[in-house]
Amino acid sequence: MCGIVAYIGNQEAYPILIKGLRRLEYRGYDSAGICLLGENLNIYKCKGKVSDLETFAKGKDIVGTIGIGHTRWATHGEPNDLNAHPHYSGNEKLAIIHNGIIENYDSLKKELIQRGHEFKSDTDTEVLIHLIEDVQENENLPLAEAVRVALTQVVGAYAIAVLDKSDTNVIIGAKKGSPMVVGIGKDEFFLASDATPIVEYTKEVVYLEDEQIVELRRGQGVKVRSIENEVLTPYIHELEMHLETLEKGGYEHFMLKEIFEQPKSIADSMRGRYHIDSGTVSLGGIIDYEQKMANAKRIIIVACGTSWHAGLVGEYLIEDLARIPVEVEYASEFRYRNPIIGEDDVVIAISQSGETADTLAALELAKSKGATIIGVCNVVGSTISRITDAGSYTHAGPEIGVASTKAFTSQVTVLFLMAMRLAHKRGSIPESRFQQLLAALEKIPAKVEEALQSADLVKYIAGQYKDAHNFLYLGRGYNFPVALEGALKLKEISYIHAEGYPAAEMKHGPIALIDEEMPVVVIATKKGSYDKVISNIQEVKARKGKIIAVVTKGDTTAAELADHVLEIPETEEELVPILASIPLQLLSYYIAVMRGCNVDQPRNLAKSVTVE
Repeated sequence: MCGIVAYIGNQEAYPILIKGLRRLEYRGYDSAGICLLGENLNIYKCKGKVSDLETFAKGKDIVGTIGIGHTRWATHGEPNDLNAHPHYSGNEKLAIIHNGIIENYDSLKKELIQRGHEFKSDTDTEVLIHLIEDVQENENLPLAEAVRVALTQVVGAYAIAVLDKSDTNVIIGAKKGSPMVVGIGKDEFFLASDATPIVEYTKEVVYLEDEQIVELRRGQGVKVRSIENEVLTPYIHELEMHLETLEKGGYEHFMLKEIFEQPKSIADSMRGRYHIDSGTVSLGGIIDYEQKMANAKRIIIVACGTSWHAGLVGEYLIEDLARIPVEVEYASEFRYRNPIIGEDDVVIAISQSGETADTLAALELAKSKGATIIGVCNVVGSTISRITDAGSYTHAGPEIGVASTKAFTSQVTVLFLMAMRLAHKRGSIPESRFQQLLAALEKIPAKVEEALQSADLVKYIAGQYKDAHNFLYLGRGYNFPVALEGALKLKEISYIHAEGYPAAEMKHGPIALIDEEMPVVVIATKKGSYDKVISNIQEVKARKGKIIAVVTKGDTTAAELADHVLEIPETEEELVPILASIPLQLLSYYIAVMRGCNVDQPRNLAKSVTVE
């Protein structure tokens, strides 16, 4: 959600800001804008894409070596030119960009109106910059101090960058609950909501913590203070991201590129963690907490969206292999339902970005109750990776497409390794079975590569069903979460209504929907409750439903019943979700492309959901 980029240095800011905003387009947005500080404080913004902003800015004064840029995902106020960021203060001497939500904006706004302030937009962000202006003028404070004092009155989440027309040598940034990273170059600084706009200019970054304020002034170092005015020493990290991973690499869309990257991303998530020669599994990130996890009264997995589906697979894996009770919770519900959490519980948070607001709040709640908190995320230096007791990175590399693909399979891979390590620690599976599963894991990247070879067949099938209005996805056991994930992918990017169900539950409602117009995708691999799934297929066929079956290579029983068959290589049941998700990702992608949808930036969605 929402993207921030800011620059101060010796280069012209405009091209850097525009390129940075393009790098941030994957986050999801509905309007874009920039503010440049030269002889004047000039704001240019509009509803639409970054390309619309470039058109709007043509012929205008875009000179300046200091500036801020923003892509907005609407929260307060509809998407339009007025509500787009940046926003001026009332005297138009200050400008701000903001990610997050100011929860007490309404009471602040009423108070400011009583003091004579007038507002042009419907946003909470404009309220914040008016508040900063009010503090600055009434208390005669420099910008950094005015921002700090104003933020002590704010309730909510924010990542902000502020400019002052009277001081052309400084940008002030601050964060709470929304990510913000500072890039340190040679005689120049960058500010961004993530590292993607920064990586081609510098590898040195500082990740701001909550309630920290940064002052970036020409000719000086990075100055960080807390909201309580404590001077802090920033820790400089080295970025691991590479520029080439942010390019499409010849693919039509980032999503397709990321689908085809999965043999590598899965291998990267396994690298150094399994040792086939010695027959062992080790995850360095959780080594100090292995015993606590192995002795846990229960494990609670909290996540949202695709990560929640990965968590469901994790529940099957940990209970099946390690024999520890597991509950999987939507983070957005968990945080509000007064859950019973104890010191003997372990809470695992799963998030691609490591910044998901609801998941972070769920972790804070669990932490306050004394539980051990473990993170599984993709982004090095993200908030979840910093606040958890321990955890494991997925190492999937940057995922630009809004619809997660390689993030899901990498998360499942890490959860499999975690379950295997706990099983070994607890002695809950025979050594022969442990070695059998380890040998199967080693072959997974190559089998994913094989599954991807069905792309042309998937494309053909997509052409048969691109005009469908509804889809039903069915799976049992380990494949039930795969059905949920397949349905989510389709609805996310093609805007076709789709539902995932446990196959046996079809009889308890969804079967009423089945007719000759209803495509039904069934994950019918030759493991687990295979015979029962075959019976479910026959029930669909009896009602003239169209069957697309994902089957184990060489299976003829399901193939004879299905209208279309997508084969995946045979593997152990615990690893089937990784392979079975591949053709479903491709099916969603090709249907969306054929329907003319914006695959990488589907409407109303954002990659990193940093607000509730």
